[in-house]
Amino acid sequence: MSEATETNEATAETGTAAETSTAAETSTAAESGAAAGSGTTRAPEDEAATPLRLPARAARALVLAAVFTCAACGLVYELALVALGSYLVGNSVTQASIVLSVMVFAMGVGSLAAKPLQSRPIVAFAVIEGALALMGGLSVLLLYAAFAWLGLYVPALVVVAFLVGALIGAEIPLLMTLLQRIRRQDAGSAVADLFAADYVGALIGGLAFPFLLLPIFGHIKGALLVGVINAVAGIAVVLWLFRHQLGRAARAGLWAGMAAVLAVLIGTYALADGFELSARQALYRDPIALSERTAYQEIVITRKVALSGRPDLRLFLNGDLQFSSVDEYRYHESLVHPALSGARGRVLVLGGGDGLALREVLRYKDVRSATLVELDPEMTRLARSYKEIAELNENSFADPRARTINADAFSWLRGQTERFDSVIVDMPDPDDVATAKLYSVEFYGLVKRLLAPGGRMVVQSGSPYFAPKSFWCIEKTIRAAGFATSPYHVDVPSFGDWGYVLAEPGAARPELTLAPEATGLRFLDADVLRAATVFARDIRHRDVEINTLVHPRLVQYEGGEWKNA
Repeated sequence: MSEATETNEATAETGTAAETSTAAETSTAAESGAAAGSGTTRAPEDEAATPLRLPARAARALVLAAVFTCAACGLVYELALVALGSYLVGNSVTQASIVLSVMVFAMGVGSLAAKPLQSRPIVAFAVIEGALALMGGLSVLLLYAAFAWLGLYVPALVVVAFLVGALIGAEIPLLMTLLQRIRRQDAGSAVADLFAADYVGALIGGLAFPFLLLPIFGHIKGALLVGVINAVAGIAVVLWLFRHQLGRAARAGLWAGMAAVLAVLIGTYALADGFELSARQALYRDPIALSERTAYQEIVITRKVALSGRPDLRLFLNGDLQFSSVDEYRYHESLVHPALSGARGRVLVLGGGDGLALREVLRYKDVRSATLVELDPEMTRLARSYKEIAELNENSFADPRARTINADAFSWLRGQTERFDSVIVDMPDPDDVATAKLYSVEFYGLVKRLLAPGGRMVVQSGSPYFAPKSFWCIEKTIRAAGFATSPYHVDVPSFGDWGYVLAEPGAARPELTLAPEATGLRFLDADVLRAATVFARDIRHRDVEINTLVHPRLVQYEGGEWKNA
């Protein structure tokens, strides 16, 4: 390792190196080289140039360990903001774009703002780390509160992302200055050491968030825990290492500040469960009976009993209503029975993890097998074991003809060769890229490949009233995959006007009828089906584009229409 001269001002525009561009790093390195020849900045009185009590190699290792930890914490804050936005408002691409662009811009601002602070790098770094630990640790909680009570999520996200990014951006120039105090080094080698620790830390933080912090601690507690780690590693290590270069008053003040930050974070951690319960309840009209965060989504069940004594059980996935026990039969009868008026010996249900569509399928005695593919095993477990849902789906999963597969429907279809007579697609609304792929030309092409001759597919397609562009985009996309379509819609009070598309390969449109065996229905009959094919003038065909994997236009349609619904 070279030991020539180094810099007091290197990497001023990198922020956390794992989150900046190569161009920013190159610019930083250039600044480092320029600054290296400028000599040593004289330490102020409260940061006297007292020799360290540790060997230079050990001292540098401690500072680089702080770089490693700060990078890991910074990336966790960033991922937490992206993931929270995806859960609360959907459209993960938009959320990631907002967070990344604002944070990277703010990191550059923070790096520039840190230049005057390099004359007091120890105090400045300790204060910045304390502020970052506090802001980053509380960021998820603050944004959840803004969403639940204030309705100001996006403005709050921009402010929080900017503040966290600016504080991250101020770290690296100060850390480089601290490394200079330990041992002089040429700019290239110093930047290489710092970036190496930074990148590895970002790797660990990036892997820890989805595989450790989120599943074990959840969003709020995970961020608070990382804030505590950030405070301890960022403040304590540097204050201990450089303690003899600080005056007694400065040292006492910084230790007290760190203790206050830790007290706030730990106290908030202890109260986090109560806060989360209150904030979640604020999002729902009825009392929450169950709330569970799985690896894929947030499942919430609410329950209300009317004055008449009729219970209203509602299921929400990531905040979106999936059914109300009061009128779900309207939705599921309309979804299933028109498709099963044709061949139905082997039926495939994609989605529908609550088992309610499966219940309707199994009403037919001539259905030999019913395969349900649901991504989230916790959803199907609840549908089996949660008493009120199991009663609602009439224990459909216990039927010997039913087979459950927990897998991503798109990936599962790609590997299948089995043929099915009817396919029922009961997926969540396509409000982000992950679900929009389940409404793409490519997806419907995979379904078509598995249909037996004379087979049919039906797709729940959203509301033609509240989201007409989305509805007709789905219908047009199905036609683009080689199907003839028959769109229809019914009234489901909990949802409003709700639409479906019945499809069959070829040119002949499938007829909307009911099989003679479709008995005991509470809502659907031949007259209702005839009326369901009529669309009023204000919700008829729209000039829309098809939805593909490469161009998920449905996300744009959904976001624009439901935002104004």
